[in-house]
Amino acid sequence: MALHHLDSGEIANLLNQGGDALSTQSVALFKSEQLEVIRLRLPLGKGMPMHQVPGEITVQCLEGVIDFETPEGVQQLQAGQMLFLRGGVLHGLLAVEDASVLVTIVLPH
Repeated sequence: MALHHLDSGEIANLLNQGGDALSTQSVALFKSEQLEVIRLRLPLGKGMPMHQVPGEITVQCLEGVIDFETPEGVQQLQAGQMLFLRGGVLHGLLAVEDASVLVTIVLPH
């Protein structure tokens, strides 16, 4: 079964809508030629290892707390905060609490 991606003008709920906030899996909300948006659900202690993407990214913490690591060090990102990162920069993240983040990636041409 193919994953559902948002159509132009379609609304997506990003916050917990009752029940366990982490019962909903991570999902790619949409991908176009220039942009990809992903909602990640991360239980306490889970994360993504150091990696890089060619395009610029933003990481917006919707719920919980994550540690966001780059070669310059670790920053803590809390609900309501957003981080911008230039393309090609190594980064990883780890959930300090059960967390939900919205990741936006600018895709290179």
